[in-house]
Amino acid sequence: MIPQEYVQEVVRRTDIVDLIGSYVQLRHRGRTQTGLCPFHNEKTPSFVVYPENQSFYCFGCGVGGDAITFVRKINNLDYVEAVKALAGRAGMPMPEEDDKAGRLRSRILNINRDAARFFYAQLTASNAEARRARAYWKGRGLSDSTIRRFGLGYAPTGFHACREHLKSLGYTDEELLASGIIKRSQKGNLYDAFFGRVMTPIFDLRGNIIAFGGRVLDDSKPKYVNSPETMVYKKSKAMFALNIAKKSTSRRYILCEGYMDVISLHQAGFDTAVAACGTALTGEQVKLLSEYADEVVLCYDSDEAGQKATARSLELFSQSPIRVSVLNIPGAKDPDEYIKKYGRERFETLLNGTRNAIEYKLARIKEKHDVASPAGRLDYIKEAIGLLAGRVTPTERDVYAGRLAEETNVSKAAILAQLDGAIAQARRRASRQRQEALMHQGVASQIKVPYTMGGSEALGVANAEQQLVCALLKRPELIARVKQRILPERFLMEDMRNAYTAICGCQARGVPPELGVLSGMLSEEEISTLSQLLARNYDIALTDQDVELYMDRMERSLPRSREAGKMSVQELDDYLETLRRKKGAEEPGGSPGTTR
Repeated sequence: MIPQEYVQEVVRRTDIVDLIGSYVQLRHRGRTQTGLCPFHNEKTPSFVVYPENQSFYCFGCGVGGDAITFVRKINNLDYVEAVKALAGRAGMPMPEEDDKAGRLRSRILNINRDAARFFYAQLTASNAEARRARAYWKGRGLSDSTIRRFGLGYAPTGFHACREHLKSLGYTDEELLASGIIKRSQKGNLYDAFFGRVMTPIFDLRGNIIAFGGRVLDDSKPKYVNSPETMVYKKSKAMFALNIAKKSTSRRYILCEGYMDVISLHQAGFDTAVAACGTALTGEQVKLLSEYADEVVLCYDSDEAGQKATARSLELFSQSPIRVSVLNIPGAKDPDEYIKKYGRERFETLLNGTRNAIEYKLARIKEKHDVASPAGRLDYIKEAIGLLAGRVTPTERDVYAGRLAEETNVSKAAILAQLDGAIAQARRRASRQRQEALMHQGVASQIKVPYTMGGSEALGVANAEQQLVCALLKRPELIARVKQRILPERFLMEDMRNAYTAICGCQARGVPPELGVLSGMLSEEEISTLSQLLARNYDIALTDQDVELYMDRMERSLPRSREAGKMSVQELDDYLETLRRKKGAEEPGGSPGTTR
């Protein structure tokens, strides 16, 4: 890992207000700064930055943390990359990664870079195999400049050419296996993962090559081979060509189904085309896109698989602030084919005439029903009204209710009356869901209570554990005193036990338990919880007497002092483990007989 002293210096040189202010418009509110949360769609500011303890917390979506956490989430980076990004921002030299994992990560990135150079060299060689590979790319309509821009290449036939080249550069088989560039057969033999294929490298936002996609030059199977997930490549978080698209001044992105579609669109001048890595778009990729795009045009293939992908993507984008429209591609199966047939100008006209998400969904609903028959019209109206009763503005409802009336020859008044009833029903359902959600919010939602511990007692224990941890964050001088009485095993809440262990570990090493340090030791969810506690206690002074009260409350959750005194360490551990197992049994799928 990166040395903690280096992390501390990075945090000291980073002012969280300046950092977040470069992404979010902040306003003074007393001793804090507020703004619209960049992590969820909101109209009323619930995002608060606390300069005094260099933390942030959103009371709307529950995301919180320090400067490192913010950079991780806003740029979709891991911990090490976030520290490096902040170090670069502060003008600090990059840290030496002296841990095994850090060194391997750097080696994998170097392997991918050198492999890409090898594949490009093979493509531009003078032999017959290279000429055939170049003919494939040329046959797809790509220019030499596009091939260079995207770093396209060719993996030659044979099973060891790439491995032998990379080994000549000093890489070990273990490193090559970790990179996914080579594989091990069932018999234990090592061979190239890519051979006899044209190659497309995949870049991260920083310009590092993190993976490859390979395609055969004919129609043999498997047609496509992609890199496995590695230390540097998580396909659910990666977007092909986003490293190029993010430089565009346009905020309207074109989301395609395949890499070739993206490359063709870029060559035609549409520089915001991107594609999801993996077999389907994910919520993480939607979140990543929302950092760069105000609008996304779904430009999937026109076949049934493409239409299903469109429907899935629309559902994911429904929870995003991004405006979404859908491109219909007549007379071609995908954007690449359409541009080759009809040219750039026709595609741009098509792009500017895209249907929004509501129009697309209504058209798909209509296709399912025979609107020529009375029964079909009724079914179409019923399903369409279910759509319009959802997340649709009143103006949109009125417009599309009118269109629905014209299509079905039913009066607009009747459509609107039925729509009003569906909206009222949806509101009642949403109200019930909100009430259920409220029952699971706050401190009580963060602990599961066995029957042996009543609800009020559980609330007290949960609050005591959280407040004690918060007090130690605000007043680190109390850690040594608290450690004498409270062992980590006393905590019933796992996140607070982890946080307490990390805080005590910092104190033992002489490192201040700041969020920036703890974010390398705890999960993002645990850091968010700590940020919530700091936000909740921002203007509250936690005194010595408060800390004593919290420790007393935690100790009373165990057997009476006399009984505990008679227990051995193992017996006490067994008792605590029993309580934790009972608590765990109340999670979804837990055994009957437990309650909150």
